[in-house]
Amino acid sequence: MEERMEYIVLDLEWNQSNTGKEDAVEKLPFEIIEIGAIKLNNERVMVSEFNELIKPQVYHEMHKITSKLIHIQMRELERGRPFPEVGGDFVRWCGQEEYLFCTWGTLDLTELQRNMAYYEMPLLAPGPLPYLDVQKLFAIAYEERKIRRNLEYAIDFLHIEKDIPFHRAFSDAYYTAKILIRILEEHPEVVVNLSYDTFCPPKDRRDEVKAQFDTYVKYISREFKDKTEAFADKEVVSSKCYLCHRNLRKKIKWFSANGRHYYCVAYCEKHGYLKGKIRVRKAYDGGVYIVKTTKLIPKEEAEAIAARRDHAREVRKRHKHSKAGNTGE
Repeated sequence: MEERMEYIVLDLEWNQSNTGKEDAVEKLPFEIIEIGAIKLNNERVMVSEFNELIKPQVYHEMHKITSKLIHIQMRELERGRPFPEVGGDFVRWCGQEEYLFCTWGTLDLTELQRNMAYYEMPLLAPGPLPYLDVQKLFAIAYEERKIRRNLEYAIDFLHIEKDIPFHRAFSDAYYTAKILIRILEEHPEVVVNLSYDTFCPPKDRRDEVKAQFDTYVKYISREFKDKTEAFADKEVVSSKCYLCHRNLRKKIKWFSANGRHYYCVAYCEKHGYLKGKIRVRKAYDGGVYIVKTTKLIPKEEAEAIAARRDHAREVRKRHKHSKAGNTGE
């Protein structure tokens, strides 16, 4: 991590179709209505703020859950400016210095770029965008890695003063920044655990992401026409030991129980069993890309995956026989 790196701590609020008079727009399921952000310098000091409401252009009815959660009325939003103006000001506010986006969770940067794409604005990056998921960093630093807590829980856990209300973009960015400062002070080693926003997948093989962390490795593929083309790619379906970099033979070949997540198990004679997991993601323009993770697992987990594969096979077999029987009638 760069020593002179600045941090842009971002939070968004958005609205969506209320399933009433307004139908959902496919390219913009979530319309951003508020942007809040805090800028931290490399000395972990809050040096600048951004906070602005956005006038809706797509959904003019407030979703009932959104209204109840964030206490914003549509008449307040009508006094705001359209997203292209506010979004452009936000990008200029971020500045030219090298910075890293930081969010609580994984959704904000995707939805920010989706809104930018809808209005044909320049995106934040031409490919995967590295950022810090402070929610994940909190779990790694203070609890079990896989646990995901809400923002208020983390504030209470760290005994940080609650001096402004939650559930508005600026206040949630403010509290996220407070938590990030504590993590940087107490557990700076966890900040190497970058996340990647993949609204824009890699453009070609040279730009594909291969990131190694302490307990797993992540691969983000370029975009493919469809899932069949993706699984025909050798790099996508390969299994390698990320410790000794050997190509491995699979004990359990790639399989899926739901058509979205795929699993395999390979074996390294030096380091043991490795689980591969593939998630098939849809790209904004209609193609697909692959996010693959590989990690070491105990033999017991490998056996559990084998049992899951066998169960998936049995379900498919029953479904096939049932379908054949119905056709015969």
